[in-house]
Amino acid sequence: VTKALSGLDGVTDVCVEIEMAEADIPTTPDAGISMHSGGGADAQVKTKERPLSRIKNLIGVASGKGGVGKSTVSVNLAMELKARGARVGICDIDIYGPSIPIQMGVAEAKPGVSADQQRFQPVDAYGVKVMSIGFLVDDDTPVIWRGPIVSSVVKQFLDDVDWGDLDYLVIDMPPGTGDAQLTLTQSAPLTGALIVTTPSELALVDAQKGLQMFRKVDVPVLGLVENMSHHVCSNCSHESRPFNQGGTERIVKQFGIDRLAQIPLDHDIQRG
Repeated sequence: VTKALSGLDGVTDVCVEIEMAEADIPTTPDAGISMHSGGGADAQVKTKERPLSRIKNLIGVASGKGGVGKSTVSVNLAMELKARGARVGICDIDIYGPSIPIQMGVAEAKPGVSADQQRFQPVDAYGVKVMSIGFLVDDDTPVIWRGPIVSSVVKQFLDDVDWGDLDYLVIDMPPGTGDAQLTLTQSAPLTGALIVTTPSELALVDAQKGLQMFRKVDVPVLGLVENMSHHVCSNCSHESRPFNQGGTERIVKQFGIDRLAQIPLDHDIQRG
């Protein structure tokens, strides 16, 4: 635009200002849950605002098994929401295999601490707020924690991180249906969950378990994302399906959910 306008007769200076339209973001009905503390029946109840009360929507991204591309979907979902004008954060609670810092290009970063030393300040990556256990442990140090410690870390990431005002907090969950998942669903008012799977029969069996878990704890399942759906040959354009096909159609019909996307195996995604 600057180049085109500068070439016009009589134009001596061009200044382009881009103003993002404010996104119209719905709020989950039960967002903003507060913690209460008090004495006896006649004591005045004091309310402490939780950081989550300033977040309009919390989206859990889950999978039944590892290696299906759950973190990749989380990152791309967050970046697309940001591109549409929303205020976005990513909370990585995949305690045993955190990969969000690498995928967001901030593997060497460290979260700050608030002035009162009470809360973490998330790392900024491309305008998205990021928090992960990967910032707090060395790359070559395995996280060997039992369930209660995992649960306490998940709660800390929800309550002790200064997320500020967000339209969406995308929560990258560990695979399976263990302590981290149960703690999250019991501690945070999730707007809904995305289930990520591949067409592999093994992945689909585990995806069903994750789907059923969310339904049992009354978290809406927003839909299913089929990753590594197919591969298109760069030479002959032949489309192959190395991980089988037809399984996700069976799941969406059986459980009455939507298949939101079919993402192909793509070299650019891997390189990125």
